[in-house]
Order: sequence, then C-alpha cells, then structure tokens
Amino acid sequence: MTAQRNELNAVSDNADQRATAVSDQRAIPDATVARLAIYLRALTGLGERGTATVSSEELATEAGVNSAKLRKDLSYLGSYGVRGVGYDVASLTEHIQMTLGLNRNRAVALIGIGHLGQALVGYAGFASRGFRISAVIAADPALVGTRLRGLTVQHVNNLNEVVRSEKIAIAVLAVPASSAQDVCDRLVAAGVTSILNFAPTVLNVPAHVDVRKVDLAAELQILSFHDNRKAARADCAPFAEVAPATGAVSVR
Repeated sequence: MTAQRNELNAVSDNADQRATAVSDQRAIPDATVARLAIYLRALTGLGERGTATVSSEELATEAGVNSAKLRKDLSYLGSYGVRGVGYDVASLTEHIQMTLGLNRNRAVALIGIGHLGQALVGYAGFASRGFRISAVIAADPALVGTRLRGLTVQHVNNLNEVVRSEKIAIAVLAVPASSAQDVCDRLVAAGVTSILNFAPTVLNVPAHVDVRKVDLAAELQILSFHDNRKAARADCAPFAEVAPATGAVSVR
C-alpha cells in the first residue's frame, strides 16, 4: 500500500508540475515571448563561440535590450542566474527552447511557391532553429508534382491529407492577398492552429488559431517614416544653435 501511495503521489506531483508549467507559460506576456526568441538567438551565438556563462548585462547587449528588461523577462521562466556569476548559457538555452516548444523538431507546411515561397523553402535558418519545411503546397496544376528542395509540390486540394500525414500544426502562407483567406480557411479546417502570414491582408480565424503577420511593405514604410524624420532634422540643424552658457536654443 505504501508503494502504491508513493506512486500515486509521484503521479500527482508530476501532474501538478505540468499544470504549473502550462500556467506559467500562459502568464508570459506576448512581448516577452517575442524577446525570448531574440535571447535564444543571442545565446546560440554565445554557445557557438564557446561562452559557458554570461552576465545579464552581456546577454542584454548581445540581444539589443536593456539588462533590467532582460532580467524581468527571464524571471517569468524562474531563477536561472547566479549572482556574481551570471547565466549558464547551455542551461538557459535549453530552458528557453523548452518554453518556446523547440525541444522537438516541428513540421511546417509552406503554401505558395512564388518568388517569396521559393526563397523561404531555401532558408536554412528554419532548420537551425527547430523547424523543417515538410510540405510545399500550390494551386497551380503546372507546379504540382514538381520537385523543390527535395520536396514534391502538393496540390492545395490535398491539404487535409498532407496536414494529417505530416502532423503539421504550423503553416506559412505566401500566397496573393486575393486567395489568402480561402487558403487560411482550408488550413484551419484541416487542423492547423498556427499560421505565419506573408500575404498583405488581415486573416479572420477562430479564437484557437494564432496568426503572426509579416508585412514587408509595411516595415519598409515604417523605416521610410524614420528616415524622413532624420532627413528633416538634418535640414533644420544649420538653423539651430545651442547657447553655451544656458543650453537654450536660439534660431537665426
């Protein structure tokens, strides 16, 4: 009986730990999750250079954030730093990978193989970060059956079968805006719960489906705004002079 009670207690403890882990992950803000991916990239670089431990200041510099924000972000994962020593690079890397669900290789489907889609299929960064393009899908009958980076192009009408056979939960959408919602609906119906959307349109999805939008043109427009402001400040600079004694600005 004692052995049975111990076994039951162990099962209960494991269940509690799993529930706590899930609860903790749900409590992590989206902005922190985005930065965890940046910290992981910085830690991977440090590990490749043979760095065993890193301080919060050093890791923050590598990641391009301030150290206070980094320490707050990592506090959501628990206490993994040692005062005066810093973070163990290998341990922190592994923990962030587990938090992001990268401790197993994830199969991804790519829908749309135009110029952007073909470039994404050939992007080596997916494999090095825990993802593999396991299916490429197109609507053009002329492309179906051809080979691309070792994969046979499948027709979009076979989406259900492909998602099921390849165990795909994440899809990358690189199709024109006009067909994006239709393809999105097919993906959701097939069981896909996460979509990375490169199409320049907003997708309507059920509450249980997550969508991340990558709008390259919008990013360029934001950069254009900042460049325009810098140019405007440069044009105004010759007309402004800072008075040495008071720090006041006089305009001539």
